[in-house]
Amino acid sequence: MGNKRTVIITGGTKGIGASIAQAFHKEGYHILIGARHDNELVKELGDRALFFPLDVTNPTHLKEIVQKAIKWSGQLDVFVNNAGFSEWMPLEQINEEFWQRMLDTNLKSVLFGCQAAVSELKAGGAIINVSSIAGKRGTSNNSVYCASKFGVNGITQALAKELGAKGIRVNAVCPVLVKTEGLVDALNGKYSPAQGKSVDKFLADFIQGNSALGRLPTGSEVAALCLFLASDKASAITGQCINVDCGVLPQ
Repeated sequence: MGNKRTVIITGGTKGIGASIAQAFHKEGYHILIGARHDNELVKELGDRALFFPLDVTNPTHLKEIVQKAIKWSGQLDVFVNNAGFSEWMPLEQINEEFWQRMLDTNLKSVLFGCQAAVSELKAGGAIINVSSIAGKRGTSNNSVYCASKFGVNGITQALAKELGAKGIRVNAVCPVLVKTEGLVDALNGKYSPAQGKSVDKFLADFIQGNSALGRLPTGSEVAALCLFLASDKASAITGQCINVDCGVLPQ
């Protein structure tokens, strides 16, 4: 590895993705953020940060962001598949458009992001997929999102086996509910488990009934795990889908 350790983060302008970008930048990485819209996070980060307009559902765009990283810093060390969205929908309301949009954004993007990354990752490189505890257990009105995240975990485990001989590690992080703008929007949806409660009331009730630590994780805590998994300290860890959930789903 050269001295310009470089990470690509899809969906890295807001929410958990922004926390991941900030953590890697603070660690000294060159950060390439791919997203549909530039909210000027890279301007706030300053040196070693670059924005690339990206539609993660387009495999060609994913190849292009990898090539951009190589032209910019000369190397790619870590690829974080973070882009995704959450929305609850009961079975009878699901149509093909909803199914396709969710699977394209949450699952197709991960597979083709990995494919693009592997073209330039060297031994010691790492892929980190941002999944969810919804990739490990089903919940009501959440079948399509769960399908997408179970798929992410399956891709993670399969590619860890496939890419291990090249010295590339593949892991997933599985957060529980992290209060981001995207989650708040999803919880305000018609079919969400909040059932018309305020988001704060729903989260407080969820914590009381589910969290061993009496709280929920933050984006920066998810980012800290990503940073660890990207580091040499995690050199023996691959194929794992690790919960960041304050003990909501002990395993």
